[in-house]
Amino acid sequence: MHEYKDVVYAQLPGFRPLLLDLRVPSGDGPFPLAVWIHGGAFLFGDRRFLPDTVPPGSVFDALIEAGIAVATIDYRFSGEAVFPAQLDDVKAALAYLRASAEDCNLDTGRIGVWGESAGGHLAALAGLTDGAIAAVVAWYPLTDLSVLDPHDPETPMAKLIGGAPAELPALAAQASPVSHVSAAAPPFLLVHGTADDVLPLSQSEVLHELLTAAGANSTFLPVEGADHTFEGHDDIAGLIAASVAFLAKALT
Repeated sequence: MHEYKDVVYAQLPGFRPLLLDLRVPSGDGPFPLAVWIHGGAFLFGDRRFLPDTVPPGSVFDALIEAGIAVATIDYRFSGEAVFPAQLDDVKAALAYLRASAEDCNLDTGRIGVWGESAGGHLAALAGLTDGAIAAVVAWYPLTDLSVLDPHDPETPMAKLIGGAPAELPALAAQASPVSHVSAAAPPFLLVHGTADDVLPLSQSEVLHELLTAAGANSTFLPVEGADHTFEGHDDIAGLIAASVAFLAKALT
């Protein structure tokens, strides 16, 4: 395996450098690529670490074992910049990786995105607006800002857009994956706990229904009894395996 650590993919005036790490399988390529986007309510989190419920490094190791390169990326938090800065950062990382594909043995025609929670939201948005994403895996994502405490200016969703969604309906819609669904969407895998007390199951359910109605390819996997980050579920390894298998099939 080849590793590239602490790579600066963007340096925006007035902000911290934005970094990514890239792991590429050994052997003949070019290899498909999955871009991992961490969660943290748009307020915290780290590209290097998985949720506490997920064994350290397990997602990244599983991708490499499947012959898929994996990049893990930073993005600006809502305390640093409001939306669409976060999506802009994801797209800047994708652009950097595409530009580096030949040097890093990557196949630019086979790029997927995978995120959890806030990262799942950004993965879904990137998949629906980038135009060249081949697959999306979103674990318990935010998909519609307008239905979760829309009048509260202190929620993570409100802080993402700089005000209560009800007061900023156009920006709330722009930041909601449900607003960008079309038949041109890449294949989606939505995985969500049925007992999620942070982002309810309906957030994935509605996006799945809209994708299906539009004629896109969407798979919805509800995880019975699981809370946010799949807390209370006893087979995290199985969810990782299902997600990697989905990407392996979609990126072939």
